[in-house]
Amino acid sequence: MKYPVYERFYTWQGEGVHLGRAAYFIRLYGCPQACPWCDSAGTWHRDYRPEGVTLMSAEELAQAVRAESPDGAFVVVTGGEPILFDLAPLTGALHALGRRVHIETSGIAPLRGDLDWVTLSPKPFGQWPLPEVVARADEVKLIVHEPGDIRAGLETLEGLRKDAVLWLHPEWSKARERDAGVLNAITEAVKDDPRLRAGYQMHKLYRADDLDVRSDKRLIPLGGNPGLGY
Repeated sequence: MKYPVYERFYTWQGEGVHLGRAAYFIRLYGCPQACPWCDSAGTWHRDYRPEGVTLMSAEELAQAVRAESPDGAFVVVTGGEPILFDLAPLTGALHALGRRVHIETSGIAPLRGDLDWVTLSPKPFGQWPLPEVVARADEVKLIVHEPGDIRAGLETLEGLRKDAVLWLHPEWSKARERDAGVLNAITEAVKDDPRLRAGYQMHKLYRADDLDVRSDKRLIPLGGNPGLGY
């Protein structure tokens, strides 16, 4: 089996429970959700397709991880939408190296592979996550483009474990512009429900991903829409 690898790079996790920890990212190509503010639109938008996508086997990816990051760095499989692929060969090869494997997904298909951490980012305007993926999630990241996205996102999470961590992240164009409506809505939601946590994409402030030569340096607008910026 070969995986379509849009990019791979060594950096640190910029958000969530594992914020600030060294992490090797494998970003797979392809996603049917087409989020209008997606910050990885090159993985699916027809106007920003890469010239080519590298096909790599599980063993080839494991060897790249071993050569390009030190022991102790965990691996994040993201996208695009990585849940569309059978990750069992990849997780097996990475576990053989002693690496923990995380996934970031919208949860629209069954999980395949032995995953150590599941970050669920549901898309209430598109395909909702499967109940079995909601039940497996270790943390949830709700993207807030408008205040109403908080309630809409929470409605997709029936069956979520009580110990799962729930993050509210301002969508990047709103965070970048310090949109008071969105930021204040997150603040009030967290104050109303202490289970919720306010989040942020810290790696974007550091531009940490850009330091690896293998990361995609193309300027691609959010969701493929130049009006939202980069």
